[in-house]
Amino acid sequence: MDCDEFIELVTDFLEGALPEADEARFVEHLTGCDGCETYLAQFRQTIDTLGELPAESISDEARDKLLTAFRGFHRRE
Repeated sequence: MDCDEFIELVTDFLEGALPEADEARFVEHLTGCDGCETYLAQFRQTIDTLGELPAESISDEARDKLLTAFRGFHRRE
């Protein structure tokens, strides 16, 4: 698994929706990639923070910008 595939699977991983084989590949990649480990930690922190906000408090545009920023963060590493 490369970093791009990892990023695409983060949400499914956190929701427990990955097939067993994909989850094993995800975890294996995570153990050897500091950038993805940081990305996952920041993603979890964002979810925790945003989870405290009412859904209507963030616009679709703001959500899209946030997702774009997270995707771009990893590529700068």
